[in-house]
Amino acid sequence: MSLDRPPSRLLQLMLIEADPILRLGLLTGLGRFADLQVVIAETGASALRTLADRKRSGTPLDLILVDLENSGLSSRSLLDLELLRQLKTQHPDYPILLIGSLPDTKLIEAVQRGVEGYCPKGSSIAELVTAIRQVAAGQPYWDIPLTIAPSPAQLRPLRRVRETLRSSSLQQIEAALIELNAQLASPGLSRLDKTVLSGRRRELKAARWLVKRVLSSSDSVLEPARILPPELSGQRLRSLPSSVQLVPAQPPEMTARDLQERLFDDISAKLQSSLENLTHLPLEIDIFRAERKRELFYIILRQIEASLDELRFSQIQPGQLAEKHLVILRDLWQAITIDFFGRYYTLRVKNQEIEVVTALLQDEETVQAEILNKIPLVTDLYAHLLFQTALTIDNADALIGSPEAIARAADLLENLTIQLANAVVQPLLNRFSDLEVIKQSFYDRRLLSTRDIERFRNDLSWRYRVDRYVAEPTAIFESQHRLFVFTQSGIRQVLIYAPRRGELEQLAGVQLAVTLALETRDAISPRLKAAIGFVGSGVIYLLTDVIGRGLGLIGRGIVKGIGNAWQDSKR
Repeated sequence: MSLDRPPSRLLQLMLIEADPILRLGLLTGLGRFADLQVVIAETGASALRTLADRKRSGTPLDLILVDLENSGLSSRSLLDLELLRQLKTQHPDYPILLIGSLPDTKLIEAVQRGVEGYCPKGSSIAELVTAIRQVAAGQPYWDIPLTIAPSPAQLRPLRRVRETLRSSSLQQIEAALIELNAQLASPGLSRLDKTVLSGRRRELKAARWLVKRVLSSSDSVLEPARILPPELSGQRLRSLPSSVQLVPAQPPEMTARDLQERLFDDISAKLQSSLENLTHLPLEIDIFRAERKRELFYIILRQIEASLDELRFSQIQPGQLAEKHLVILRDLWQAITIDFFGRYYTLRVKNQEIEVVTALLQDEETVQAEILNKIPLVTDLYAHLLFQTALTIDNADALIGSPEAIARAADLLENLTIQLANAVVQPLLNRFSDLEVIKQSFYDRRLLSTRDIERFRNDLSWRYRVDRYVAEPTAIFESQHRLFVFTQSGIRQVLIYAPRRGELEQLAGVQLAVTLALETRDAISPRLKAAIGFVGSGVIYLLTDVIGRGLGLIGRGIVKGIGNAWQDSKR
């Protein structure tokens, strides 16, 4: 999941993207890679003009990135794949990588027009950058099932050999990954050592990915997504050979590893969108500016992935997760804090040098009680990702790979990520909230004054009390869990059903009183409404039919008396 990579040489890219939101997201994501420099073109026509200008000025490009769905092709002369034809005609030396979502027919046309690669909509930024570097280096990249369709008779003799190779290779790779993760977690590593080890880990993950797909146990697909036939490897595609067919591959059965990779990639993609808090509840992470939030979330994902790998290596049993999950969360929080701030980060406070991480980790008991212990269904999530245990959703078991299980696992993982981020920020607010160097390094520009910071801390303190005495007992009584999740527009809150009878029986004091008050309200509310309705009907009858009529008779009598008196006066 690490997105770092030491730049080899600067790559000049042109991005053709008309959608301003997608353009901003891509620029933000690609901007984190030091070896990429992006030139923007909002339409196909403007792209052709810019390319012509650069050609005249002698400033070539390494790659053209095109979103055919949003390429701003409003001109009749630049419709659909016509843009690709003009790009290849006028600038044949520039490789093209397509992004977006395209049907197979257009992909085949794109291959025939000389396009070098395709990365579909929904891919993570890391995957997109891999495609960019590969295509820029002259290697094709097709994230589609380009397959050679052999007969079953050809496959049967190879099946046993393939499965044996796959199993032994994956075991060796997993062991090497665990060893590398342990080395990366050891203290005192230099930046150079960390860079080298991270590079080796990325290579091993790429090797694992290749082994799982090249040596797939499925007979329906010999050459899966992203892998081209050997005769085409290392050269740019100019046409689609007859031996290669663009056919939809049958999706293999999802494993826990597959699900983990999918979830982490999906969250990484969501992190490129807005991270604004759209709930009515203040979160600790709200104090940070967007780029710091994003950095912290990426570190958390990396550490969660490392913890899952370590648990697999230690061969933990399903029954041990429940008793160890609090220790796992504590270790995660500590590792994230060290990784985010740096083990040796120091601050000068009142003429005294203070090691920030050492000070923050002293708040372990508070963080554990206020945040970590309250993160719901962590054991269920880890059991699902480690042992493929079914998730219970609305009293029904959802098996791994089912749409319901994927959606629930995503919600649980996103909530875990957000709550771990809150746990990292909480001790910082308690100990160093108003230090100028902290404010300038981490805080949102709208929350720099002492008054704003204190108001923010007071809001959080009030939320803790409301959560402890009102919100949490209410959620327990209503058999719900509150989760925070990522969306394209920001962080939102969702409620999921979960039986919590055991927790309900353990409530006492104010928390129990809240549930009793809710139960009393539920019990008397219908009867009180009925009584009020009955009394209200009686009052209305008294006012209209009795008093109203009486007043009407009296009024008519008064008017009649006035009329008689006026007649007598005329006589």
